[in-house]
Amino acid sequence: MNSIKPFEQSNNFSGEAVQSADQAKKSTASLANDGIGSLSDTLKDIRQQAAPMLNRTTEQASELAQRGVDSVLDTSHQLKEKALRASHNSVNYIKEEPVKSMLIAAATGAALMALVSLVSRSRDHR
Repeated sequence: MNSIKPFEQSNNFSGEAVQSADQAKKSTASLANDGIGSLSDTLKDIRQQAAPMLNRTTEQASELAQRGVDSVLDTSHQLKEKALRASHNSVNYIKEEPVKSMLIAAATGAALMALVSLVSRSRDHR
């Protein structure tokens, strides 16, 4: 019987070890589930807080883009108006001073031809 007692003690010890391992496994699984649940709740909170900020940022970006488009259209309109005024002023000047206008045009043409001639000569000498 002396030899049975150590064997029984060994079985009891093994059983206790298995029970402890099962309990540790259950405890670890419970902690993991709690941690995952807590992480999930935190992520939901972050998503709920981030959504309004993202919406606001999107709205602001859209407003800035619209302002940029409006600014470009306004500038384009102003340039068109200035070009029309300059064209009308030129036509009126030509009507009022036709001889002077012809002389200015001839002088401008001569100056441009001289400039083109100089540029073409400098390219030929290279």
